[in-house]
Amino acid sequence: MIKDKAVEYFKNGYSCSESVVQAFIDEGLCDPSLLPCSSTFCGGMSSGCACGAVTASQIVLGYHFGRNNKFGNEILAREKAAYMVSEFKKRNKVTCCKVLNAGLEGMAKKEHCSKFVSDACDILESMMKVKV
Repeated sequence: MIKDKAVEYFKNGYSCSESVVQAFIDEGLCDPSLLPCSSTFCGGMSSGCACGAVTASQIVLGYHFGRNNKFGNEILAREKAAYMVSEFKKRNKVTCCKVLNAGLEGMAKKEHCSKFVSDACDILESMMKVKV
């Protein structure tokens, strides 16, 4: 499963955002050039705001459904972005990195964040299968 690959990447040095994007690259669902783009989204874009796993999911959605893409357009991409956030909030209440981590640091934070990487990939993978 994609989420298992992403969690493995996360546990082995990739950031949350990089882990999500790399797992989708491995499945042939994203272009490898997106990996460097995802590097700045971890840690709530280094401000603690938006969860990096969620923002990385938005990168994948934009790649598939964004403007000038054969699968979508700006409106479709935004609908899918909203759905992704809604589903993540159903599982975790919020998308804010600081709130999700509640002051955790180091290995405790890393272990805690594995769930968010897994959740984001699980939601995203289901969206790609059923074309939500």
